[in-house]
Amino acid sequence: MLSEHYEQIEALGLDLAIVGLFLLMAYVVHDILKKNNVPLIGKVVVYFVLFLGAAGFIFKGIMQWVLES
Repeated sequence: MLSEHYEQIEALGLDLAIVGLFLLMAYVVHDILKKNNVPLIGKVVVYFVLFLGAAGFIFKGIMQWVLES
């Protein structure tokens, strides 16, 4: 059973690892911005850039799913 679904398990593990890394990056960025008293516009820009990176991975996953279907 495990050998039959190895690729799916591997893909799921990679996706979960990427989500975990983005959550860790968001936590680290939040901590750094909080400690350094960054103005609101700086926080908005930093979080927007972090969101664009995550959105790129989400879009890539959706495109792979569409092309493989």
